[in-house]
Amino acid sequence: MSGGGSQTSLRKALGAIKDSTTLNLAKVNSDYKELDVNIVKATNHVEHPAKEKHMRAIFAAISATRPRADVAYCIHALARRLSKTHNWAVALKTLIIIHRALREVDPTFQEELLNYGRTSNHLLNLSHFKDDSSPNAWDYSAWVRTYALFLEERLECFRVLMYDVETERLRTRDLDTPELLQQLPALQQLLYRVLGCQPQGAAVDNFVIRLALSMVASESVKVYKAINEGSLNLVDKFFEMQRHDALKALDIYRRAGQQAERLSEFYEICKSLDMGRGETFIKIEQPPSSFTQAMEEFVKEAPRASSVDRKPKGILAIEHKKEAEVEAPAKPPAEPLPEPEPEPEAVKVEAHVAEATPDLLGLNDTLQEVSELDQKNAMALAIVPMSDEQECNAPSSFDGSAGWELALVTNEPTKSSIKLGGGLDKLTLDSLYDDAVRRSNQIQTPASYNPWGPQGSMMAPQTGPDPFYGSTMMAAPRNVQMAAMAQQQQQMMMPQHGSNPFGNPYPYNPILV
Repeated sequence: MSGGGSQTSLRKALGAIKDSTTLNLAKVNSDYKELDVNIVKATNHVEHPAKEKHMRAIFAAISATRPRADVAYCIHALARRLSKTHNWAVALKTLIIIHRALREVDPTFQEELLNYGRTSNHLLNLSHFKDDSSPNAWDYSAWVRTYALFLEERLECFRVLMYDVETERLRTRDLDTPELLQQLPALQQLLYRVLGCQPQGAAVDNFVIRLALSMVASESVKVYKAINEGSLNLVDKFFEMQRHDALKALDIYRRAGQQAERLSEFYEICKSLDMGRGETFIKIEQPPSSFTQAMEEFVKEAPRASSVDRKPKGILAIEHKKEAEVEAPAKPPAEPLPEPEPEPEAVKVEAHVAEATPDLLGLNDTLQEVSELDQKNAMALAIVPMSDEQECNAPSSFDGSAGWELALVTNEPTKSSIKLGGGLDKLTLDSLYDDAVRRSNQIQTPASYNPWGPQGSMMAPQTGPDPFYGSTMMAAPRNVQMAAMAQQQQQMMMPQHGSNPFGNPYPYNPILV
């Protein structure tokens, strides 16, 4: 027993020496001497709450009327005090200063704390803190870590909600569905940290821990009210939600019921500790289980967002057509037309394709139009239509094996398919006329000069039987005869100067020389 008392006295003496050394350094080296002195005195090693005058001096230094540089320096000094200490009393007193500042100072201090956490290491990260100076210090250290987690979650909740639940009016009753689904989980996470602050072991009887716990318990009332009002608002909107929102809302509602049960137990513990605020704790009532079952049934049958207001394109086209017919003015009834005979489906398909495809090359001309063009030609003698046998032999485009291109090609007549009188086609008749013109030109011109033969040789006219003798007895067309007469007159007008067409037409005359 005496050994334990001597160790306690030694720790107190060492703590007093550390505090005095830190005060002397603050008075000599600091630019904010008064602020540093108040911070050291408010967070000394004495296991008692800090004096109120030191607390008020710190709160005045971080108020909204002070420059932002002073506020930033105060936050930096508190963070340095937390990071360097290994004593539970110093750490807990520093956290109490921050907690009271969040409650009693204007919201600008919370914004400065958030900005400090973004630019440097987090101020409230005490996950590795421990004080192993005594067995009781282990329990104290554990509660200090949970208290730091609560303060860290309080800042995060302020960042999500954009207002302080403890000091401002609750707004969860008037929120829309997206904001509810975002803010209620943050409030429930904060309430989860509240429930984690339940003291264990030696921490239950510590006076400084009870002081901090009383502030946590008082804030839990406002947090639960915010969750309760938000849950009522969520229930009002639940049966109008889509399935993915309804699933989130159902999880929030279930968690709210579980936390309400644990919060009732937490309040009972606080009342047993005789904190002096037991009368302010509210009574927690559990929601009926039948309502939870109704919500679960709704989630199973709730519509999905991807399947709402979607109809097939065919149905939309038909409805659009019906609306157009309704909006069109009424026309007088016409006389009933006779019903046409039903055509095969393949014929309807071909007709639809022909109408949809523009005929740019004129391939859809019928046989009758081609016949009319041929009748206007002076060279055509007679037009004989195709026989029934050839039409039957022509490939059908409606049997399903050929497309509409083959049907268009087979319907277009060619030169060889047009038969003339005597069993001849147009190509054979044209070749006979060309040969007749060539023969008549050779008969009328008896001889001509051959420049590639022997010197002075003439090309003799062709002798012997003419294979086209029968065709030369027929008179040539008038335009061919006129062309032949013009060629003969041109040849007669050309002068004859010997047998050499390349010779000098003016012979040598020595007299002129």
